[in-house]
Amino acid sequence: MTEHTKTPSTSREPRTGSRRLPTSSVKAQKTRRSFWGQLALIGPAFVAGAWQFGPGNLATAVQAGSGYQYTLIWVIIVSTILMIFLTDMSVRLGIKSPVSLIQSIKDHLGKKVGLIAGIGVFLVTLCFSVGNAVGLGLGASMLLGGSPVMWTIIGTILVATLLLFRNVYRVIEKVLVVMVAIMAIAFVTSAFIANPDWAAAASGLIPSVPNDAWLLVIALVGTNFSVNAAFYTSYGTKERARSEEDYRDITMVDTIPGIVAPGIMTSLVIIVAASVLGATGQVASTMGQLGSVFEPLAGPIGTAIFAVGFTGAAFSAMTANCTAGGTMLSDALNRRGTNGITSGTQKLISGIILAFGLTITVIFQTSPIQVIVIAQALTILVAPLLATLIVVMANRRDMMGSLRNRWWQNLFGLAGLLAVLALSIRLILNFAAGG
Repeated sequence: MTEHTKTPSTSREPRTGSRRLPTSSVKAQKTRRSFWGQLALIGPAFVAGAWQFGPGNLATAVQAGSGYQYTLIWVIIVSTILMIFLTDMSVRLGIKSPVSLIQSIKDHLGKKVGLIAGIGVFLVTLCFSVGNAVGLGLGASMLLGGSPVMWTIIGTILVATLLLFRNVYRVIEKVLVVMVAIMAIAFVTSAFIANPDWAAAASGLIPSVPNDAWLLVIALVGTNFSVNAAFYTSYGTKERARSEEDYRDITMVDTIPGIVAPGIMTSLVIIVAASVLGATGQVASTMGQLGSVFEPLAGPIGTAIFAVGFTGAAFSAMTANCTAGGTMLSDALNRRGTNGITSGTQKLISGIILAFGLTITVIFQTSPIQVIVIAQALTILVAPLLATLIVVMANRRDMMGSLRNRWWQNLFGLAGLLAVLALSIRLILNFAAGG
């Protein structure tokens, strides 16, 4: 295993004949990377961030702002910081691991642990599929009319059709990066037009949780500290064949901005919702209430603008979610395709994820927004397992070498692990108490 592990890093070292170039030459090569060369490194972390910023994120953020005004902004800030560190670990694992992350877990921690990891990822994607399916139906129905369930069925069929194409990840990646940019402009503009109380918003940076807001807090963390998305980042990094020499540039142009962008947008959603809807003191529980956050920006057509963004976010997140679930569980089962070809098992698992979201949407039609919140909250139950595996693997000296976790990276990783573990326990107690 040791000899196999060293192969990828040594094969990418610059050489002249059979002799390695001096370290100074490698550093000079780094500094010569052009602006466009750096932009070419954008990808996996932005996909993780865009995956976070789906309908579940929008729905929970609007509920947080409408029901509790600026009180829960701190949840987004803390979640974003922890997400940066976890995603960074996943990027480094994608660079240093000679195989995929789940295959590396099998090699280092045992086949059973790798299988459990794949199942854990699959369970999280099932939860996310519910929010995506419900959100797609609600958004399209508001935009085009008709039954939300009908639009969920149509959207699910379109996503399933997209999965038949090869190189799906690259297509998804481009769409999601553009989606992040467009939605950022809309929410930044809305935040200023809505004329919020910025002093009150700043007070939301001080941690506090109203007694009746725990489920919403757990849902916000489950969405914004998305361990599943962080886990999948290693696959995107591996697919792009990033090298250790790329790591610093990746951190600056992809990892940090890719995770910070959706964190800022989510905070702005809360601020806009607090300013526009917060005066009512009621949590937004319908699509119409959610859509009204854009009325200060565009008047009567503000709801339509929100519906467009909500539908687009749901469609893109649905595609990324089922693709990730199919890829990682099939990898755990040793049924993943090779050379860019999607295996039948991958397609089958992706189809199961889509079908699950559609089924839950059909069954629970009476309170769709609440279904989204509960589904997002449930992801926190599996998050401690996946976070633990990322931290453990990022500390493997024999595999990670110079990119092994430093003490301060472990400190933030442990903080994230303890946070999701505590919230998992809280969620179980809430359900046990019937809350």
